[in-house]
Amino acid sequence: MTDPADMSPAEILTELKETMQDYVIFPSEEAAIAATLWTAATYGQQAWQHAPRLVITGPTKRCGKSRLMDVIYEATHRPLITVNSTVAAVFRSIGDDPPTLLVDEADTIFGSAKVAESNEELRGLLNAGHQRNRPTLRVVGVGTEQSVKEFPTFCMAGIAGIGDMPDTIMDRAVIIQMRRRAPHEHVKPFRTRRDAPRLKTLGMRLAAWLRDITDELCGYEPEMPFEDRAADTWEPLIIVADLAGDVWPKLAREAALKILGERDESDGSGSQESRILLDCRKAFRGAGWPAEITTEDLLTALNGDKEAPWAEYGPNGLTARRLGIMLEKYGVRSGNIRPADGPQRKGFLRLKFEDPWSRYCPPEPPRPVPRNDPSQPSQPSLPRSARDGSDPWDGLNRPSKTTVPALTSRNELGTVGTGPNENLTAEAS
Repeated sequence: MTDPADMSPAEILTELKETMQDYVIFPSEEAAIAATLWTAATYGQQAWQHAPRLVITGPTKRCGKSRLMDVIYEATHRPLITVNSTVAAVFRSIGDDPPTLLVDEADTIFGSAKVAESNEELRGLLNAGHQRNRPTLRVVGVGTEQSVKEFPTFCMAGIAGIGDMPDTIMDRAVIIQMRRRAPHEHVKPFRTRRDAPRLKTLGMRLAAWLRDITDELCGYEPEMPFEDRAADTWEPLIIVADLAGDVWPKLAREAALKILGERDESDGSGSQESRILLDCRKAFRGAGWPAEITTEDLLTALNGDKEAPWAEYGPNGLTARRLGIMLEKYGVRSGNIRPADGPQRKGFLRLKFEDPWSRYCPPEPPRPVPRNDPSQPSQPSLPRSARDGSDPWDGLNRPSKTTVPALTSRNELGTVGTGPNENLTAEAS
């Protein structure tokens, strides 16, 4: 390995990525880039407005989640790893110079609804710590000497476990979806005593670089290829890449777009509360984009999707009442409609969905315009001559070309009125 003291920031990032790939099989090159930039960004926490989470998930055990956590632990700023700590111990460990909080085996904390409910306080801490100035308040002291004290929560956090974490954490995270190593894929075994110094040395070089430019990190505003919370989460990584230069600005943005796109495809709209909008849009699309749809037809489409969660809502699947409750928070309510094929019934107007679809669902390709849609301008029909390739007639002047006579099955001129002008004149005389 080249002496890190002689490396440029871009070379340090490249060396760190390649070192990680010696011990971990990443699902993609973009995932390796994201893990590298997140690790480097832990050394700039003093400058960031948001502290992105790194969520390392996998569908089952032996996907390399803990291995990646071990590698990251050796390269990050002040790593604080925990498996089963109390919330009080965690927020008392953060302080003004926050560590990098690493939570392994997180599926034991958030894996089931019952277990997750008992760990709501930890989830709240991880959510609050994503942004500055979100302290937790505790009463300290004994007896009459009690007082309220603020404890900071802001710190970068890496979380590893089987399956997805709670939606509120995933929404604040750079997500790496690991998978089990294939037979043809090989990595070096990781041994802390032997391999950690290599990672620690790279971490020291990152610290020396980023700690010296804290003011520049604070004032830098990168060009982001997306907006809102995704931009907040990825901004520290993009800033590190931009200031490192070379190929890293391009690599960082490409990795962000791909990872965010994969997440949109894998979970649609995230939680079931927002997924209902996506599936309603799918139902309208399947029905040919009608202006209105009956509640019965919408429920049939939703419950008919065997891969959707709606069939689990009871013996008959999602009910009209439950559907109404889920949609009401988005301002969509049912009403009386009059379908063309029957009497008045309860249903939903497509117009009511348009606004929440644009706000909460990923964009979709342009939909075909129905021929009878009155909101679209009608297209003038082309003259027959324009369709069959001949010169179009403007309807004002007589055609300059002689009309071609019709022929019989014997290849003879047709009846009167269909032949050329001179034949018509001869017969008339």
